[in-house]
Amino acid sequence: MGQYSLAILEELCQQREIWREQGKRVVFTNGCFDLLHPGHITYLQDAKALGDVLIIGLNDDASIQRLKGDARPVNSLADRAVMLMALKSVDKVVAFSEDTPFNLISALLPDVLVKGGDYTPDNIVGADVVQAAGGHVTTIPFLDGYSSTRLIQKIIALDT
Repeated sequence: MGQYSLAILEELCQQREIWREQGKRVVFTNGCFDLLHPGHITYLQDAKALGDVLIIGLNDDASIQRLKGDARPVNSLADRAVMLMALKSVDKVVAFSEDTPFNLISALLPDVLVKGGDYTPDNIVGADVVQAAGGHVTTIPFLDGYSSTRLIQKIIALDT
């Protein structure tokens, strides 16, 4: 697992400037990605297709606990990062500890901010700063039938 490491925000912002100079389109999304499943894979492939570089803002363990309860995450931040960085569609993963990625998005100012189909562009955190900087905000439909919460419930049901 040593070949993968989380990006450091300051270094990622510097790299973002290099990508910008190279004319590359940077796409950003965020989430917990607790149990990686086909819905995540499809979503990340579709997100990458919107640009040249895909950055994922990954909730750290404490922020997931605040959002989803004490039993989550199932996989640690390090494990989730390793799984995401192993995907061909993912270029960088950066962790954040706040409840939303607003500060991360404000620092990176991606060309494209994308979230899953349960959002509308109006309620995506950071949409205002991305659009003010000339970026684009969009959503990608989810692959039906897949969710980490549903997988966890299924595992629990098997154990009882």
